[in-house]
Formats: sequence, C-alpha cells, structure tokens
Amino acid sequence: MDGPASGATSTDEHGATSGASVAATEFGLKGPRGWAFRGIDVDAAAGSLIAVEGPSGSGRTCLLLALTGRMRPSEGTARVGGMRLPKQLTAVRRMSALAHVPGVTELDPALTVAEHLREQALLQRRFDGTLRGLLRTPAERRAEASLRIDAALAGAGLDTETLPKGSRTSVRDLERLEALRLSLALALIGRPRLIGVDDTDLKLADAERAVIWAQLRTVANAGTTVVAVCSEAPDGAVVVSTAPANTTNDTAKETADALAEARRA
Repeated sequence: MDGPASGATSTDEHGATSGASVAATEFGLKGPRGWAFRGIDVDAAAGSLIAVEGPSGSGRTCLLLALTGRMRPSEGTARVGGMRLPKQLTAVRRMSALAHVPGVTELDPALTVAEHLREQALLQRRFDGTLRGLLRTPAERRAEASLRIDAALAGAGLDTETLPKGSRTSVRDLERLEALRLSLALALIGRPRLIGVDDTDLKLADAERAVIWAQLRTVANAGTTVVAVCSEAPDGAVVVSTAPANTTNDTAKETADALAEARRA
C-alpha cells in the first residue's frame, strides 16, 4: 500500500487541508517501449477536481503517478503545490497520496475495514516527525489517530455502521463503491494536499458514478486537490485528456511498467 503523505502537508488554523495547485506544459513521460503520454497541459488551482480522461491504455495512470511524484517525467515542465517536477519529486510525493491504484494501493481482502484504518493511522504516526508529535503521550496519540480516522471516513463518505459487520467487515465483503470509499479514506488519513484516484468510474453503475464524483467534489471543496482517472469526465471538472493517437499496446505495456516501478518505490 502506498505510504502516507508526510512532511509537506499544509493545514490552516482549523486543521483544514490546503490543496496543491497543478500546472504543466508539454508534460510527457517516455519509457523503454515509447511514450506513455506526451504533450499534456494542465492549469488547475488548489482545491480543483481534475479529471484525467481517456481510454484504458492511453497513459492515464502514468500521468496520475507522474503528477503525484511517483514517476519521473521525461519532458516539459510542471509545478505541483509550487514544487517543480522532476527536480522536487520527493517533495511532491510527500504532499500527495494515492487511492484505488491497482498494484500500488490495493486493499487486502483478508483484513477488516478497522484493521486497514488502524494500520494506516499507525503508518502516519511513524511518518509524523514533528517535535509536537514526538512529545505526545500514548493516550494523546491514540486520540489523534481516532480523530484522523473519523475525519477521513467523513471525507470519504463511508459510514461503517451501514456495513454488514460494521468496521469488522472484511474487505472481500465490501461492494465496489464501499471499497472505493475505504481506499479514499485511507488516503485522507495523511491529510495530503493532493490525492490521486485511479479507475474512478470502472465497473460502476451510472448512479454510483454520480455518487463517487459528488464525494470527490466534496473532498476538493474542502481544500484537497483531487486528480481522478476516468473514462468520462463529469461536468465542472478540469479535464485533461490522454486520448491522442498513441493509444497502442506499447502504451499499455508502459503503464504496466509504471505500476511495477511505483510498487517498488
């Protein structure tokens, strides 16, 4: 599972997340088999809902990973939250989080919802290197973890009381929309400035797609910038298309290589 965002998280005096602006010009990534994506332009303010639209195999996931600091671009310029890519790749990675990226942030079907949440909160605590965090008592750390989990669940729109066995429900027993919400909640625990969500509308009914897009818009409205991969962008989103004529088998293989690389990182 992708590690928690840390270090570069920015919040206001009320604990609300300050999102990251995303700007790119002629952004591209090339691998051994050719271009995964090329000629991408983005200009989105902090707190935007950015839809990366295109057919499967068109480099959507590679673009998502590049904009969140998980892959090094080959050409063009980009700034995420004021940080330059690729020069400040690590800083961008630390301010961002991934949700629902197959092969990178997959949920463990054998674990329960509560176990996933506790594990992510524990990881976040390990990455919280602030002096204030180190001086907290065990009770204070538990209380902080509980607050983070509750806020993340609310942000993702996941009410554990509605699940078959509450928070003790195994991931294997979740509906697809519930699993997507859980993955989003896990990403939100780290209070990232930017969240990347892959395959947002895959295998969802029209009504379910509307629900998840509404939830992602709520996350964006609360301050966190959202970059979401989809086959069809919703109205009102900042749309970035990866659908030029390079949708080939080589591009699909490049995406698979990118996922393997991100999984090792």
